[in-house]
Amino acid sequence: MGFRRLFGAFGVGGLSVETVLATSQARPGDYLAGEVRIAGGGQDVVIHQVALSLVTRAEDEHSDNEFSGIREFYRGAITGAFVLGAGQRQAIPFQMPLPWELPATEVYGQHLHGMVMGVSTELEVAGAVDSGDLDAISVSPLPSQQRVLDAFGALGFGFKNADVEEGRVAGVHQELPFYQEIEFYAPPQYSGQVNEVELTFVTDPGGLVVILEADRRGNMFSEGDDVFGRFHVTHEEALHTAWEHELKRWLGAVAGHLHGGHGFAHRVPHDAYGHHAGHHGEHSNGHGPGWGGVAAGVVGGAAAGFVAGAVVNEMLDGDDQDDEEPSVGDVFADAADDAVQDAYQQVAYEQAYEAAYQNAYEETQEDSAQSFGSEVFESED
Repeated sequence: MGFRRLFGAFGVGGLSVETVLATSQARPGDYLAGEVRIAGGGQDVVIHQVALSLVTRAEDEHSDNEFSGIREFYRGAITGAFVLGAGQRQAIPFQMPLPWELPATEVYGQHLHGMVMGVSTELEVAGAVDSGDLDAISVSPLPSQQRVLDAFGALGFGFKNADVEEGRVAGVHQELPFYQEIEFYAPPQYSGQVNEVELTFVTDPGGLVVILEADRRGNMFSEGDDVFGRFHVTHEEALHTAWEHELKRWLGAVAGHLHGGHGFAHRVPHDAYGHHAGHHGEHSNGHGPGWGGVAAGVVGGAAAGFVAGAVVNEMLDGDDQDDEEPSVGDVFADAADDAVQDAYQQVAYEQAYEAAYQNAYEETQEDSAQSFGSEVFESED
C-alpha cells in the first residue's frame, strides 16, 4: 500500500505514512511483523507517538440499540516522541502480538464471508491524531481449531456466514470483549430437526473451548429453541479427538433426546465446566442440567478424560446463571450417575475407535479440505 498523506487539514506540512507488513497471513497467538514508514514534508514535525491497532467488524444484537460497525480491540504504541526533519524518511519496525482469541477470517485459503480484520496505523502530532489506511490481514485457524472445522466439513455441514458478536460466553474466561460465531446449515439428515449450528472457539495458550449452539426446529408439541454444547480440550487433545464421532453424538442428543424440554447430566472427574455454554448475558439464563459425554483418549501414554459437549436446553428466562438453585442438579443425580457408568464402559470402544480413526484420518482430511475449498466456504468478491 502506498504512502498516505496525513494531517493536511492541520497544516502539518505534508506528512505521509505507509505500513508494510512482512506477511498478511497470521494465526492466533502469533506475532505480526512489519514496519511503519514515515516521510516528512516541508517542515520539521514533532511526532508524539506512532500506534498500531487491530480492528474488526462487530455486531451487537443483544442491547437495546443494535449496531454493526468497526471495532478496535487492541492498541499499542511502537514509539515515543521524536522529531522528523523536513523531507526526512524514517522506518520503524514492529512486532505486534496477536491475541489467542483472534477470530479466523479464512479456512483453506478461502475467505469466510462476513469477516473483516486489519491493522490501523495512527500518528499523533501536535495534539491531533490521524490514521493511515487499514491494512487487511488474513487469519487462519490454529491446527486444533482446523481439526474441528475439518469434522464439520466431513459431516456435511454447509457454511452459511461468520461474524463477530459483542459480549462474552457465560462461564468461560475471555480476554476479548467479543466472540466469533461461525454459522453452518445442519447436515441433510438433521434438516427436519435442526436448522443451523453455530460454532465458537475461545482459545488460550493451553487449549480451547469449543462451544456449539443448535437452532432446533419446533413441532406440534414444542416450540423451537436453542441448545448448547461445550467441549474443553488442550490443543494436543483437539488434534487426536474423533470430532466426527463427538459431533454426531451431540447432534443425536439435540435431535432425539431433548424434545421434552429436559436434559440430563452425568458427572465427570475434575469437571470444571458443568454449566451450559450460553453466549452473551441473556444466553446464560437456562437452568436445566445438561447431557454430556466422557471420551477417553491417550495423551503422553496415559488415559485422559475430557468434558465432551454438555448439551443444555434453555428453559427459563430472567435469572443469571449464578442464581441457580443447588437442588436442580440433584433432581437428575441418579440418571447422572448411571450415565457416567455407561460412558466409562465404552472406554475400550473409544480406544479402538481412535486407532481406526487414525488410519482413516488422512483420507478424511483430504476430503474435507476439498469440501471446504469448493462447497462449504464461499469467496468474497
